[in-house]
Amino acid sequence: MEPAIIPPDTLLGAYMQGVFPMGEEGEIVWVSTKVRGIIPLDDRFHIPHGLRKKLSKKPFEIRLDTAFREVMLGCAGRESTWIDDVILGSYCRLHELGFAHSVECWDEDGLQGGLYGVAYGKAFFGESMFSRKTDASKIALVALVEMLRDRGFKLLDTQWMTDHLRSFGGCEMEREKYLELLAQSIKPDA
Repeated sequence: MEPAIIPPDTLLGAYMQGVFPMGEEGEIVWVSTKVRGIIPLDDRFHIPHGLRKKLSKKPFEIRLDTAFREVMLGCAGRESTWIDDVILGSYCRLHELGFAHSVECWDEDGLQGGLYGVAYGKAFFGESMFSRKTDASKIALVALVEMLRDRGFKLLDTQWMTDHLRSFGGCEMEREKYLELLAQSIKPDA
C-alpha cells in the first residue's frame, strides 16, 4: 500500500505562505523560520575559485528532471534525514505535476549528485542536495542558478543558511522581508 501523501494543493499553498514540511519521526512538521536562507540570483552569487577551475573541466553532464526520485533518494541517504516516505511521495507527485524539479550531475559511472526543489511562479524553493563524487552538488547548484537566471527567476530559497551556501553568496533574510520577496516572486505577472 502506498503511503499517504500531502495533497499537492496543500503543499504548494504552504510554500506560498513561506512554510515548508519536514518528516520527523513519522509525523509531518510544518516549518516557517524567523530568518530564511536565500541565494541571490544577481551579481552577489559567487562561484568559489577552486570550483570555477573544476567547472571549466566539465566533470559532469548536467541533466534536468531525468532522475527526480533517485535524486531525492540520494538526498535521503544519510544518517539523519527529514525525507520520509510521505515526503518522498509528496514531492514525486509534485514532480509529476511539473512543480518539483531535479538538477543532476552524471558521469560514466552514473548519477553522482544533484539537488531538488519546487518551482512556482518565479520562485524556486531548494529542498536538498547530495554528492557521491566531489563537488557534484556544488556544480548542480551553479547549474540551477544559471537556469533560474535564464528564466527570469527572482527568488532562490534555501530555507536554512550554512557556511557551504554562504561561500556562494548565500545570506539570511528576516521573515517579513522574505515574505515580501516571495509575494513579488509568485504573483501571476512576476
